[in-house]
Amino acid sequence: MEVLEEILRNAESAIQAAADLKSLDHCRVQYLGKKGQLTEYLKTVGQLPPEQRPLIGQKVNIAKDKIQTLIEQRDAELKQAQIADQLASESVDVTLPGRSQHFGSIHPLVKSFEAIRSIFTQMGFAFVEGPEIEDDFHNFTALNIPLLHPARAMQDTFYFPDGLLLRTHTSTVQIRAMKKMSVPLRIVAMGRVYRRDFDMTHTPMFHQMECLMVDEAISFADLKGLMTQFLREFFSADVPIRFRPSYFPFTEPSAEVDIGCLNCNAKGCRICKKTGWLEVLGCGMVHPNVLKGAGIDSERYRGFACGVGVDRLTLLRYGISDLRALFENDLRFLKQF
Repeated sequence: MEVLEEILRNAESAIQAAADLKSLDHCRVQYLGKKGQLTEYLKTVGQLPPEQRPLIGQKVNIAKDKIQTLIEQRDAELKQAQIADQLASESVDVTLPGRSQHFGSIHPLVKSFEAIRSIFTQMGFAFVEGPEIEDDFHNFTALNIPLLHPARAMQDTFYFPDGLLLRTHTSTVQIRAMKKMSVPLRIVAMGRVYRRDFDMTHTPMFHQMECLMVDEAISFADLKGLMTQFLREFFSADVPIRFRPSYFPFTEPSAEVDIGCLNCNAKGCRICKKTGWLEVLGCGMVHPNVLKGAGIDSERYRGFACGVGVDRLTLLRYGISDLRALFENDLRFLKQF
């Protein structure tokens, strides 16, 4: 009995001292396992006189139940402590200031498109669209571009094996609009165009805006007034504007439009190459051949058109130096807008 009581005392002490579940399981094996101390003690009962065996066996079973109960109690305590430690480590201090949410911003190109749409809508223009994959007729022939004109060259245009091509300007939409819509008409077309070029001021894909107006009493003065109003509203400033004679196969007469450099206030800097002027668009009176090709009486009706690189306008509007920044999706750049 003294040996049994000593086993029980040692078991109680070891179980209470167990610091984790692994140590507690070691105690279970040490006292209740197949080769545990209590199991080994139980084997000696058979050596006792027959009249003593029931009493000693009963005492061993009581000790076994007590050790099992102590193990279960300690197991529950250790698991509860483990859960408490986990909750403490994963707790959230609700008194801390909340983390701010990062919201996206409107891309500068999208802002430019919205500004253009707003300006021309107020002036009564309708917005039309056309396919980006075009044929030679709508992209060149209908716009009075000769067969051997450099604009048709392979190094400038993306051609498909079947003769189709990626449109090089949104002027193709003008032809389709003049064929489908009745005159007088005033339309604006905006979208992607493609040319083989890539540097700080050119990309293989860029965006263009085309404006067309056809009526009986249209003059270059109307074109000049419209372009002046558009540019000053777009840049939200009374910028200096000048028209220079130029040449385009689809307009006659033709002109290129410059604005006073926004970086140096037309005083001359690196961006404007010390001239004080920046080229922003090309325009002119629609060539009679283009009107005839679209089925419009060129003797009765006249029209003007302009082509604007929206990407270039965006660079000037926001003071961006590299055109490629508009297409690289760098969040550090986009977050500025």
